[in-house]
Amino acid sequence: MTRVRAFLRFLYDFVIGDDATIAAVVVVALGATALFAGAKVAAWWVMPFAVVAILAVSVLRAAR
Repeated sequence: MTRVRAFLRFLYDFVIGDDATIAAVVVVALGATALFAGAKVAAWWVMPFAVVAILAVSVLRAAR
């Protein structure tokens, strides 16, 4: 059980890292990209928009 727990801790640290908000935005953006692509709508713009938006939010939060 120790190895399983260690792997789960590694996975959490790798995926979530320092900020759970960024991980959540990435998951939502990937889901939105999948929905747009499934609807045959151009979905290339979703991820760049999400990256710029969360970067701006993150920098503003860090600047406070």
